[in-house]
Amino acid sequence: MTAIAEGPYFEELAAGQVFDGAPGVTLTAGHAAVHQAVVGDRLRLPLDEHLCGEVTGGATPAHPALVWDVAIGQSTLVTHHVKANLFYRGLVFRRLPVIGDTLRTSTEVVALRQNRPKPGRRPTGLAVLRISTMDQDGTPVLDFWRCAMLPLRNPEVVTGHDADLDSVGAAAAGVDLVEAATGALAGWRLDRFRDRVAGRHFSDVAEGERWEVGGGDVVSGAPELARLTLNIAQVHHDVRAAGGSRRLVYGGHTIGLALSQAARVLPNLVTVVAWHGCDHVGPVHEGDTLCSEIVVERRSPLPGGGGLVHLRSLVAAVGDGEPRNVLDWRFVAVMA
Repeated sequence: MTAIAEGPYFEELAAGQVFDGAPGVTLTAGHAAVHQAVVGDRLRLPLDEHLCGEVTGGATPAHPALVWDVAIGQSTLVTHHVKANLFYRGLVFRRLPVIGDTLRTSTEVVALRQNRPKPGRRPTGLAVLRISTMDQDGTPVLDFWRCAMLPLRNPEVVTGHDADLDSVGAAAAGVDLVEAATGALAGWRLDRFRDRVAGRHFSDVAEGERWEVGGGDVVSGAPELARLTLNIAQVHHDVRAAGGSRRLVYGGHTIGLALSQAARVLPNLVTVVAWHGCDHVGPVHEGDTLCSEIVVERRSPLPGGGGLVHLRSLVAAVGDGEPRNVLDWRFVAVMA
């Protein structure tokens, strides 16, 4: 009998399990170029080595979306059979990696809840994963939670898993983001960014400002992005696993396009240092066109000048029918 190489189903998971067998990934200029081609990275520092040298005084930083996409991809050892990702919570950069750094990720199962069965549908459960990513020196890079919906191998099994998922990631709410950002940006000269780049900076942005991004972005290159970031979830590669006529797009793809659109509204975003949370409120498929609305929820000055802008991105997809909401993402960006 031929064995099947596959990841675990829901009933095969237990709280406390750790998966750390994904290959490490050394970030290269090649990764950055392919990632930019797929999601349209528009942050200035990863694109402009000379500006980067003046501001950071060192190597070119990797685009933050490339970093979290690789971390999520490495975590998919657990979610080979995923049907949907419901949310991400509490993502905070402890260090901002540069091109040439190597990312290694461990994924811990922290909470499980079996869903109520629905007639005509395969039984599923929710698995909340804590994803911890470090660099080649063991320095923490990222720490966050992800909630994945997985099917049961045996539809008759009742696991008894009934964890309260609302409290997952609550510890991240107490993180001092100004302190975390100050540490991640240590040695950066935001004043030089402000001096070298014309346009609106932190002091020019007001709480409550709202923009609708003009035009949308088509979702293309979806399997390529999944492969680039080691994402092995079947629904992003195999139409049979997606349960429909089109593959499901990896959530990081939607988030990356949302960030690219946010940088069109605020072209002087320096980087992203945290997410308050991210909810996937609807599926995205290849060929959809994504449109977004950006809101400034609040501002937090940094001790050395510049500050954090707490942004909300509301994304809708246009496909074969009426626009449908697909993403509600609240993230924290740096401005000079």
